[in-house]
Amino acid sequence: MLARYRYRIEPTEVQRAMLARTFGCTRVVYNDAVRCRMEAFRTGERLSPTEVQRRVITAAKTTESRAWLCEVASVALVQSVRDAHRAFSNHVDSLRGKRKGARLGKPRFKSRKDTRQSFRLTRNGFALRASGRLALAKIGEVRVRWSRSLPSEPSSVTVIREPDGHYYVSFVVEVAPAPLPPTGREAGVDLGIARLATIAVSDGSRQDVANPRHLAGKLRKLARLSREQSRRVKGSSNREKSRRKVATQHGKVARTRRDHHHKQALRLISENQAIYIEDLYVVGMVANRRLARVIVDAAWVQFVRLLDQKAVNHGRVVKRVSRWLPSSKTCSACGHVVDAMPLRIRDWVCPDCRTTHDRDYNAAQNILAAGRAERLNACGAGVSPSFGEAVGEEAGSTSGVA
Repeated sequence: MLARYRYRIEPTEVQRAMLARTFGCTRVVYNDAVRCRMEAFRTGERLSPTEVQRRVITAAKTTESRAWLCEVASVALVQSVRDAHRAFSNHVDSLRGKRKGARLGKPRFKSRKDTRQSFRLTRNGFALRASGRLALAKIGEVRVRWSRSLPSEPSSVTVIREPDGHYYVSFVVEVAPAPLPPTGREAGVDLGIARLATIAVSDGSRQDVANPRHLAGKLRKLARLSREQSRRVKGSSNREKSRRKVATQHGKVARTRRDHHHKQALRLISENQAIYIEDLYVVGMVANRRLARVIVDAAWVQFVRLLDQKAVNHGRVVKRVSRWLPSSKTCSACGHVVDAMPLRIRDWVCPDCRTTHDRDYNAAQNILAAGRAERLNACGAGVSPSFGEAVGEEAGSTSGVA
């Protein structure tokens, strides 16, 4: 299977200038490719990816307005065009119903004001030196902080500049699956805010995963730094320094949250053969402005994504239970469903069997029962998890931070 290994790099001042130039050129080429495809789609013209590449790179380099594209590595420009092609194809397939999931909008144009920039290089655009440095085309050899060794030869590398000004490289490498010894335990997981996860295990035990609320612990400092930034003159170097301070704090929050999720997801995968989790509609839940901040701080989507990735790598199974299952309102002892269950109610008594329930643990028990019922209804056929591939989502610029 394919995975990403990420490391921090320390370019020199000259290399930083060249990286900034490469970020800018790949951004312009991406925007030109998206604009070219949109225009062709509007007029009914059919363009192949090769023709788009010829127009926005080969032909553009001969013009006076785009002659500076020759100053950066062509492999980065080609990959930027491919990113634009994939983004536009996903949009068209979504409109025509060929792509599953939520409908995707048009690819947005990248901005030089985006605080996160990146570009990707394939094998002919980089090389690993014996000295431990990374040679990037037209940039030179860059010092890498090797926190761990690469398991195999990388097939591509993405160079990233984060909002806090630090630079990273992300390698796509082939890793061998590491299946864990089978275990007879299964678990139902109910995601929440007071606790990140409440887990009902098939052996009758209960486990709770704490929600440290990393963002809440930094809110006072972030508010002070944001006020400091707002007092600076727009466009000044002092305002840029303040912006970087804010981005640094958001980066710390994101890293500590991700570390916590990694550890808890690995523990869940190690102890249970199958994990059943509710298919939550997080986008709709964030629309509740009263709870939006704490929901985003919990980062349920990231936690579930890590569960999926680790399950594939270690030979476990993670299955979704329908979001329409009334897990909180159903008595796990007798099956009685109450009419309403407001969020303020954390403990309740079943009117039929008089069993006292903890709201979250009762939901986890119902999720476990529903997941096991769906598994047992599959005629007894075992389902082996498929090995996934690394997601190419790092190449490109995004407007959000942390």
